[in-house]
Amino acid sequence: MIARYTAQKVRPQRRRKDRGLTKQQQDCYNRIPMNIKPVCHPSFDTAGAKAKFFGPGVRAPGWALCPEVSEEPSKAPPGRMVLCKSDEAKLFLRYNYARFRLSKLVEKQRERPIKSRAVAMLEWHDRSQKLLGDLVATNMSLVVTMAKRTRIPNVDFPELISEGSMALLRAIDRFDVFRGFKFSTYACRAILKGFNRMASKAGQYHSRFGVPYDPDMQRSDYDAHGHEIQRAAAVDDLREVLAKNRSNLTVVERTIVIERFGLFGRDKRKTLAEVGKIVGLTNERVRQIQKEALAKIREALNEQYLAA
Repeated sequence: MIARYTAQKVRPQRRRKDRGLTKQQQDCYNRIPMNIKPVCHPSFDTAGAKAKFFGPGVRAPGWALCPEVSEEPSKAPPGRMVLCKSDEAKLFLRYNYARFRLSKLVEKQRERPIKSRAVAMLEWHDRSQKLLGDLVATNMSLVVTMAKRTRIPNVDFPELISEGSMALLRAIDRFDVFRGFKFSTYACRAILKGFNRMASKAGQYHSRFGVPYDPDMQRSDYDAHGHEIQRAAAVDDLREVLAKNRSNLTVVERTIVIERFGLFGRDKRKTLAEVGKIVGLTNERVRQIQKEALAKIREALNEQYLAA
């Protein structure tokens, strides 16, 4: 999820390859966003800022969203670890400071790419991504809780989780911890806005497409229609051959073919016995004459198609 969000912000331009980087480092380097907008603070430019912000570590509570998460509202599990306000502020300060350092390196790298700066970019990008993962793991429960409380017609619960996760990532990038508010206050509003946008889009889609698409009921009749066209063309060619007698059929042969296949406005196809009564022959003899007549017609049609 974090990788997908980061990839969306990468400018679609071809970067210069830095010599000396391994293939793995080069792939990571190409994924670094070129337009980074951290939430800056004057203290970021002071001496010793790195030691100040990256002092003792902050243990972020883990989070794992499993597919079997229930959609019904539930209480938080007992003993779940929650960050205090000071630890939350430390995480955001470290995250924005890492992005601040990375943005400065990106600006210099645009002017003159060098390997040492590229390696430093990779280090700060890796730090920012780890801190982003900690912030997401800490606040992912907000998304699930608000998704359980939200009911949008024609929108599944996993879609709500996805939209809420994207809103959470955007909120993390824009949150200014220096204003003194808790992140949950800001993030809940951002997640609700994301759900409102999804509800609006779902309503517009449902108003235009009221019936859901069913592949089994929307099968194409292209093949059947093509066969019908070919059959109609073949019948027209057969009628033309019989009308002009291009196959040199006798009167009996022509009568048998016309009556057997219901051509030239005949009501329906007749059986061998019915045709035999018309021409005064047995069923077997009618079958033999029909076979010979069809061979003559086939030969005439082949000549016609070859000539065309």
